[in-house]
Amino acid sequence: MGRLFGTDGARGIANTEISCELAMQIGRCTAVVLGEGKQNVKLRVLIGTDTRRSADMLASAIAAGLCSAGCNVLNIGVVPTPAVAFLVRQYKYDAGVVISASHNPFEYNGIKIFGPDGYKLPDETEEKIEAYILDDVSPIFPAVGAAVGTLTYSPTAVNDYIKHLENAADAHFFGMRIAVDCANGAASKTAGELFGRLSAECTLINCHPDGVNINADCGSMHIEKLCEYVKNNGFDLGLAFDGDADRLLCADENGNPVDGDKMIAVCAKHLKEKGALKANTVAVTVMTNMGMLKFLEKNGIRYEKTAVGDRYVLQRMLETGCNLGGEQSGHIIFSDHATTGDGEMTAVQLLNIVRASGKTLGQLASEIELYPQVLINVRVSALGKLRLDEDAEIRTAIAYAEEKLGDEGRVLVRASGTEPLVRVMLEGRDRALTEKLAEEIAQVVKERLI
Repeated sequence: MGRLFGTDGARGIANTEISCELAMQIGRCTAVVLGEGKQNVKLRVLIGTDTRRSADMLASAIAAGLCSAGCNVLNIGVVPTPAVAFLVRQYKYDAGVVISASHNPFEYNGIKIFGPDGYKLPDETEEKIEAYILDDVSPIFPAVGAAVGTLTYSPTAVNDYIKHLENAADAHFFGMRIAVDCANGAASKTAGELFGRLSAECTLINCHPDGVNINADCGSMHIEKLCEYVKNNGFDLGLAFDGDADRLLCADENGNPVDGDKMIAVCAKHLKEKGALKANTVAVTVMTNMGMLKFLEKNGIRYEKTAVGDRYVLQRMLETGCNLGGEQSGHIIFSDHATTGDGEMTAVQLLNIVRASGKTLGQLASEIELYPQVLINVRVSALGKLRLDEDAEIRTAIAYAEEKLGDEGRVLVRASGTEPLVRVMLEGRDRALTEKLAEEIAQVVKERLI
């Protein structure tokens, strides 16, 4: 993990940890690093944001940094993160920048950068940018005169992205009643138009962003709200996005939650039956439920495990040649259609399967029996987070839990890549024992890493 860029870009409290000054530096230094070896070429960079109060402030700052280094910048406004990844390739731009903190509360914001191929910048490129900012490795000379970059705005970007999603539908979704929770985030700009064009009977909730209500008691971070709404109002299913719409969680027709593991399993089986699951393999993470893995094995589907983070999932997909991968959190990548996790693309693919199967989402998801899983997020200090792997008492607590769970469970304790948290995850057939052991480990982490 880098000094500024974590597993999903630079992220922190807006205007303090992610300040205008830092945003301007990131813009300027990104231009220098991406422009290496490209003499007399004006780089072109897209910028998109989610709906946070601080988004315009930081977008303006990073645009100023880019323009000061000679880049021409196109601001495409509020769009889902995957829209930037798609459009940077579609428009043949040199880079795309997203101002978003994804599923985090509104006071956070972040900066993530995509290359011209639509993939997140590789670690080594991010490290070069960090070195310019933090180590003063070389002086940066500002552009002057006609070399200064320009800033323009796009009126068509949102529509171009929606067309891309619409083209991924096998047919229209006539007769399907769906509830869509936009998390008061970027999906508020796209979801209604998308599902309307696809002829679904769509009801939007949490679709009125005011700059501070993004992810607030809604969206994929609070799926229970959508589950209740679907159950009480007779919908066929519900879709819940996070603030930047790169992840999706669902509610079935009975109001039961359907997480990323179950969606990946449903999609993998469908693709295999169609002969469209490349390499007969799915890329998943160490957080993936053991029950889901057993379902894949039962259906003759191989899987590859990676570290948590969609960049690592994508890396393994590229290495193995598979076209489906993702995380329990709802980041799912369909590489035939996208270069990053895309919640709305996932929704279209899932609706394709529901329509083609003639089954309900609940019937499809019920084929996967997940093991009870307990996740406790422990807030720790920045220094404490760095000491996680070295602490003997934490290692002892983990070893004890592993012994108690045996072959019927597992323990995963890891530092968050985006927040000052340590995530304690235990899985086992005995829920009571699993919960007890998770709480014991979390208490030790809290005491040792304060």
